[in-house]
Amino acid sequence: MERLLLIDDEADVQYSFRRIFNLPEIELSAASSGEEGLKLIARIRPDLVIMDVRLGGMNGLETLRRIRQADAKLPVIMMTAYGTTQTAIEAMKLGAYDYLLKPFDVPKLKQLVAAGLKAARDMKQVVSYQPLLESEDYDLGIVGRSEPMQNVFKLIGQLAASDATALITGESGTGKELVARAIYHHSRLSQRPFLAINCAAIPENLLESELFGHEKGAFTGATAQRIGKFEQCDKGTIFLDEIGDMSLATQTKILRVLQSGTFERVGGNQPIKVAVRVIAATNKPLEQALAAKQFREDLFYRLNVVRIQVPSLRERREDIRLLVNYFLRKYAAGQGQRPKSISPEVVGALEQYPWPGNVRELENVIQRAIVVAKGDAILLGDLPSEIAGHRGRDGREMEQTKAAGAAGASAADDVTDMAVVARTLFRWARQDDKLKVIPAVERHLIIEALAETKGNQVQAAKLLGITRATLRKRVEKFGIKQELSIK
Repeated sequence: MERLLLIDDEADVQYSFRRIFNLPEIELSAASSGEEGLKLIARIRPDLVIMDVRLGGMNGLETLRRIRQADAKLPVIMMTAYGTTQTAIEAMKLGAYDYLLKPFDVPKLKQLVAAGLKAARDMKQVVSYQPLLESEDYDLGIVGRSEPMQNVFKLIGQLAASDATALITGESGTGKELVARAIYHHSRLSQRPFLAINCAAIPENLLESELFGHEKGAFTGATAQRIGKFEQCDKGTIFLDEIGDMSLATQTKILRVLQSGTFERVGGNQPIKVAVRVIAATNKPLEQALAAKQFREDLFYRLNVVRIQVPSLRERREDIRLLVNYFLRKYAAGQGQRPKSISPEVVGALEQYPWPGNVRELENVIQRAIVVAKGDAILLGDLPSEIAGHRGRDGREMEQTKAAGAAGASAADDVTDMAVVARTLFRWARQDDKLKVIPAVERHLIIEALAETKGNQVQAAKLLGITRATLRKRVEKFGIKQELSIK
């Protein structure tokens, strides 16, 4: 039974709530003031609070502040007949779960209460993460324990011990600049300058001047001599991001720097000698650019001394939990707050989504979820709809298995489909050392059977092929609480 607490000083409202929520699955308590409500919260530990903004004595907003201080995970729905934008903003800033105007629509009220109770359940079943990396790795912002990322880390270590030129490849948003900074940070040049230039962000007619500088009068608008990035970075490291977007003319000057360590400013004829380590990156397949004569072959081989392919997030899904934990800690530290928790279904959705924008997209999603989350836990509704509703590869495999069985697939097909299911389960198990596959599957099957039969244990037992007594024992053993909704 779930506990609902109403804090309202109007007897008519209390009477209406008792009639609306006269349900076996709901235990309704009422308080007439904020002070009385706080005492009841400490005594009965409600799952959800519905409270009027205007109360005698302590007002609703102050009561909400006190509730949040005592239990930040307790969802509170605010309601008032005097709704103003400012009141709504204040309530949501203080952490209210939602806001409702009087006179309220009963179906909408029921829907909101049902959502609030579900949020309360979700916040009690959060996934807690333990940092698996050393603090200095978190400071670098490179997070991962997957095999593809371990290979990246090995190459970073090998490159850091030398001054070799490196080429970092990978899709946008995978963290290529972070890899470049890690190479620099651990190298013997770490006390020297490091400059990053995004070649795609600078117009082509300005890029050459940006990199190599120009002499006064070299072109219209060149009213003074300019020192380029290569000169500024002498005896340091320069990171050329998106080098695949560079023109052939500028590529020629880069090649000369790599070959001889010299270049000339735009409009100048005096060779300038520098010792600069070059790390380049691109999200374009340079081999295709070579074939299309859009990238110099000799420059490619000069850059490709050591190549680091940064994997996409799809190729290292087992790192998603670590990355989520990292971003939760990062933004909490920036705001001087405790990191938010995250519900199991959110983790599942994040792990199934294909992440076309890779780690950058994941960070943006987590940052957004932190902002819109109404409590101390991030719930499925806090994610963008395309992520929250994404079935993912695992979901599709499950659906294929169900469809094959429903269509009367052959025994050989059934074996194949069950093998798909088993592989999916074992992937989950490898991501969580504490997960025991058979008990986890058994518990999930029971929950799904009860949901399928709307809580009818006789029908659920028949669906599972066990007796009702056995089902009851399993429900008790696994601590399964049937999902309840207010209708």
